[in-house]
Amino acid sequence: MLKNKEHKRNPRRTLHRMWQDRTLYLLLAPTLIYFCIFRVWPMINMRLAVYNYKAKGDWTFAGLKYFKMIFKSPAFADILKNTLIISFMKYVLLFPLFVVFAIMLNELRHNKFRKYVQVVSYLPHFLSWVVIAGIWMSFLAPSNGALNEILAWFGAGPVDLMTSKGAIRWVLFFSEGWRSLGWDSIIFYTAIIGISPDLYEAALMDGANRWDIIKHIIFPALIIPMTTVFILNLGFFMSAGFDQVFNFTNPAVNSVIDILDTYIYRVGIENAQYSIATAVSLIKGVVGVILVYLTHITSKKLTGEGVW
Repeated sequence: MLKNKEHKRNPRRTLHRMWQDRTLYLLLAPTLIYFCIFRVWPMINMRLAVYNYKAKGDWTFAGLKYFKMIFKSPAFADILKNTLIISFMKYVLLFPLFVVFAIMLNELRHNKFRKYVQVVSYLPHFLSWVVIAGIWMSFLAPSNGALNEILAWFGAGPVDLMTSKGAIRWVLFFSEGWRSLGWDSIIFYTAIIGISPDLYEAALMDGANRWDIIKHIIFPALIIPMTTVFILNLGFFMSAGFDQVFNFTNPAVNSVIDILDTYIYRVGIENAQYSIATAVSLIKGVVGVILVYLTHITSKKLTGEGVW
């Protein structure tokens, strides 16, 4: 047994197997290079969070100076609050809609119509937020937007949702849902079509209707992918979506949708306060890891399934 384990762990054997699968590793190489350059290498300079940055070198250790500055800032509490609210709307409130859409897609009996719905729902995912923001701004324009044209038919006055502090977060919510509905439901739809037909046949023979099948066959099959996706989404909970917010913001509503990512951009890129921006990014990363880990542990205890 010991010899077999040593044989399996032989580095030469591992390198030989890697060489045999060299085509697969070459296909994987661009992704690995991307993560090394844009994800792993930047982690080295996370030391900026505890150092005074100087372009010409000779950095001096600052300790927790920048973290104290962040938590003492009166604006930080509002920015954190905005981030948590928008993330809750996008990662928690939207989540069930993706599952429901996948189930509804499976319930469509006409194959051609189902494929049409799939294509139409997937397309917005491939649009940039610049394009999507332009579409929604045109749709919600107070003068000649489609929404206000419809309201005018019913005798209602024009509304400007893009400059309304009470409505702008819901604009972010629905625009995110429109963009992600089809794409984010793929994993759940795949899980549904992977269910054995024998289960459906047995249920029909026992007199089950469609609701019984959804409740007792389809939904239990979605528990594991739902748990996994939800836990992974929590890793992004402190990132409420820079691209979306940056393209939808304006001075009238900035106070209610200014999030950590836009704060990092404004402080780090525009004002060149790299240490403060790095400290905020570090806080985001640490909180994200903690959320994923705690949710994973909770899920393992409640359902027996987690991310790993």
